Amino acid sequence: MVGSFATVFSASAVAISGIFVVIFGAGLMVRRGIITQNHIDGLSSATVKVLLPCLIYNKVTEALDPTSQPWWWAMPLAGIAMALVGTALGAAVFAGQLPGKRHLLPLAGMQNAGYLVLPVGLALFPDRFDTFALYTFLFILGYNPVLWSLGKYLVSGVANDRPMWRGLLTPPFVANIVAIAAVLTGAAALVPRPVLEAVSLIGSAAVPIATLVLGAVLGSVVIHARSILADAVRTMGVKLIVLPALTALLVHLSGLTATNPLLAEFLVIEAASAPPVGVVLMVRTYGGDEQRIGSIMVFSYAACVLTLPAWIAIWRLISG
Repeated sequence: MVGSFATVFSASAVAISGIFVVIFGAGLMVRRGIITQNHIDGLSSATVKVLLPCLIYNKVTEALDPTSQPWWWAMPLAGIAMALVGTALGAAVFAGQLPGKRHLLPLAGMQNAGYLVLPVGLALFPDRFDTFALYTFLFILGYNPVLWSLGKYLVSGVANDRPMWRGLLTPPFVANIVAIAAVLTGAAALVPRPVLEAVSLIGSAAVPIATLVLGAVLGSVVIHARSILADAVRTMGVKLIVLPALTALLVHLSGLTATNPLLAEFLVIEAASAPPVGVVLMVRTYGGDEQRIGSIMVFSYAACVLTLPAWIAIWRLISG
C-alpha cells in the first residue's frame, strides 16, 4: 500500500510540478520587480475578458452533449453545495471566534475552482482535457455566484453594492450561458469553422496566462508568519484535509467512480484545491485584513504542493 501510494503520489506530483514552478516563478518575478502591478492588472483583465471566455465557449460547445450527459445541470449545483458545505465546516472550526474570524471562512471553505484546477486537469488528463474543462466551467457556473456574494461579504463585510444580476454578468459567466444555449438550441453547429478555430486559438492561451497571474498575485502578498500561524493551521486543516476527505467519502459512496471516473476525480481535485485567489482581489477592492488573508493564502498554496498530489494518490488507490 505504501509503495503504491508513493508511486501514484510521485507521478501526480511530477505531472503538476510545472504548474507550481510557474506560480512560484511568477511570484519571484513580482518580488524582483520584473512583473509590476500594471502587468498583473493587464494580464488579469485580458484573461477574464477575452481568453477565458474563448476557452469556455470552445470547450463547452465541443464537449457538452445533453443526450449522453443528461446530468450536466447537476454540476452547477455541485459547485454551490461544495462552497456552502466548506464554508459551514470553516464556521464550525472558528465557531468560538465568530463573527471576528468570519473573514477566514472563504479561505477554509472555498477553492480556486478554475485557475488552479484547469492546469492540473491539463497536466493529468491531456487526452480528456475537453471533458475535464467542461466539468470545470459547469461547476464554476454555480460556484462563482456563491464566492462573489457570500464570500465577498464574509471577507470584506461589504454586501453586494449593485443588483445581484449585474454582479454575475462577468464575461466568463456570459460565455458559459451563451455556449450552453448554443449547444441546447443547435446554434453551435452554425458557427463557421474559421471562427471556431480562432476562438480555440485564443482560448488556448487562457490556462498558462491564468497560472502566471495566479503566481503574480500571490507574489505580491506580504507574508506575516507569526501572527497568523494558529489561524493558518485551522484554515488549511479544513480546506486541504477535511473538505477533500469528506468529498472523497461521499463520491466513493455514491458509486460515481464506476459510472464516470473522470468526473469523480474532478470533484476530489476541486475539493483539494487551494483557496480562491479572488479573495485577495476582494480585499484589495472592498477592504479587509489583507495581511492576514494574504499570508494564509501563500501558506495554503505552499502546502497544496504536497496535499493535492497526496489526495490524487489517495483517491486513485481508493477507487482502484
